[in-house]
Amino acid sequence: MVESYRPEDLRQAMNIRAEKKVLPFAGGTDLMVRYRYESTAVPEYPAPVLFLNHLPELRHIRRIDRGLSIGAAVTLTECLEHEAVPEVLKEAVRTIAAPGIRNVATLAGNICNASPAGDSICVLYALDAGIKLTSPESERIMPISQFITGPGKTVLRQDELLTEIILPDFDESMHYFRKVGTRRANALSKLSITGCVRMNGELIEDIRIAVGAVAPTVVRSPELEKRMCGRKRDVLRAEMEDIFSRYGQLIQPIDDQRSTAVYRKKTALNLLRYFLFELVLKEE
Repeated sequence: MVESYRPEDLRQAMNIRAEKKVLPFAGGTDLMVRYRYESTAVPEYPAPVLFLNHLPELRHIRRIDRGLSIGAAVTLTECLEHEAVPEVLKEAVRTIAAPGIRNVATLAGNICNASPAGDSICVLYALDAGIKLTSPESERIMPISQFITGPGKTVLRQDELLTEIILPDFDESMHYFRKVGTRRANALSKLSITGCVRMNGELIEDIRIAVGAVAPTVVRSPELEKRMCGRKRDVLRAEMEDIFSRYGQLIQPIDDQRSTAVYRKKTALNLLRYFLFELVLKEE
C-alpha cells in the first residue's frame, strides 16, 4: 500500500515535502502513468504521495501587478473557464486529452512533468511565464526556461513545491498556436508551435516564437526575436530568409514512437514560415 499525506494547509504541505521523500500530487494524470510503469523498474517507486489539490492556497486565479497568478492546484478546465487567462493558452489547453482529464489535470503538473511535447509548455515559454517555487524557508521565482532543464528534468529541489505560475501581461496584436498530433486531442504532440506578436502599424514592437517537441527543451531564441523587434515589415522582409535559416539550425528533433525527426523538422519549419511570412509580414 502506498503511503500518502493530506496536509491541512500549505505550510504543513511544505514541511512534509521537506522532511520526507514524497511526490507532489495535484491532478495525478501523469503521475499515475509513472507509477504503473516505473514501480517495477525503479527501486524507490512507488514513493509516498503528497496530496495538494484540496489546498485553497493553491486554487486561485487572480490578477497581480502587471500580470496573472495561477495556483498550482488549478485545473486545466478552470483555466479554460476563467476570463483572465490568455486566449493562446486556452487554445493549447483545449488540445490536452479529454474533458474528464482536464477536469483534474493541472497546469503545474504539465510543467513539472517537463515533457518537450507538453502542450501548455510551448505557450508558457512564449508568454514569459514565471515559476514560483516555495520551501519552508524561502521562495524563488524563475523563468520557465530556467525551471525545465531537459526531458523530465527540472530544478525543483526536494524541499520545494511549485506553488504558482505567473503570466506577465502581454498586449498582443495577434497569436498563433498549432499542435500537430495523430488527433486534435487525446494524443501527445508530434510538435507544437506558438507565436505572439504586438504590432504598431507596420512596426513589430514585440514578437515571441516557441517550438515544442523539436529539441530536449522548447526552442525559443531571444536573439532572433530581438533582431526582429523594432523593425518595420518592409525592412524585415529582406532579412527574413536568414532568420528562418537560423531557426532551422535550432530545430533539431529526434525519431521516436510518435514521429520521425525528418517529419518534425519539415513540419515545424513549414508552420514557422506560415507564421512569419503569412501572418506577421503579410501585406495589409
